[in-house]
Amino acid sequence: MSLLWRDRIQVFFAPGRVDMVRTFRGIKSRQSPRISEVYGAPQDAAMWKKSLQQLEQMIEKENIASDLKGAELIITLSNHFVRYVVVSPQQEITGPSELFAYANFRMREVYGERVDGWVVSISDEDPYQGTLCAAISRDLYNEFEALASRHRIKLKRIEPYLTAAFDQWCNSFNDKRFWFVVIERERLCMTLFSNSEWKGIRNQRVVHSIETELIAALEQEAINSGYREPIEQVYLLSPEHPDLSLPTDKGWQFAYLPTEKIPVPLHFPSVSVADSEAGYA
Repeated sequence: MSLLWRDRIQVFFAPGRVDMVRTFRGIKSRQSPRISEVYGAPQDAAMWKKSLQQLEQMIEKENIASDLKGAELIITLSNHFVRYVVVSPQQEITGPSELFAYANFRMREVYGERVDGWVVSISDEDPYQGTLCAAISRDLYNEFEALASRHRIKLKRIEPYLTAAFDQWCNSFNDKRFWFVVIERERLCMTLFSNSEWKGIRNQRVVHSIETELIAALEQEAINSGYREPIEQVYLLSPEHPDLSLPTDKGWQFAYLPTEKIPVPLHFPSVSVADSEAGYA
């Protein structure tokens, strides 16, 4: 099968939900309606196992409907499953391999020996610009590869939700300094981007009010950055929380995504009937 004609499967993979969209390639490319499964998420260490079982069932069902052999699989991974560090610009590093080694070192500084069981990646290979380093469980990565092999499809890439969303809209941001925030069920992830560099990142579980914890996290990260504008610009993606109401008088200016010109990717999560039935709306 020609690479130009391969079908594409895009998946959003999170605790308690899996969303999948198939794009049929051909003379006239078309997307199938999104398939979403929302359910109660386990709270144990391997909370991805139930979602993996659900994804397997969805792919099996799709394969029965229309052969998936040779299709490309792209997985957007919830921030629940990703760990991050920012690697600041390194003038003394001369190439991608040294930058990757340093990123691994930074991961180990923050997370310790747990990094031994992770797969690490970086967002940019230019050491003079700095980069965002992300890591996921090696066990989960291996399970994705095995799933793709079983169904004779190609695992093209696994992308963190934060960076996938950032890439979707970042070219429309004209600010020299801004915050980018992605809110999921029971989690918020934010990054500070200033003068074309990653400056900081925070990925935390939400225990109480999303509104309260978001403002508190922004205030803390602004202190950590060592500088604050009188009005800080925040771009916010929170498709699972359409009724989110944030204050406008705390020194934070919120711009809600998606925009009219750049829509949300179809496989990204959103509130649906299934969410309401599961008690997450």
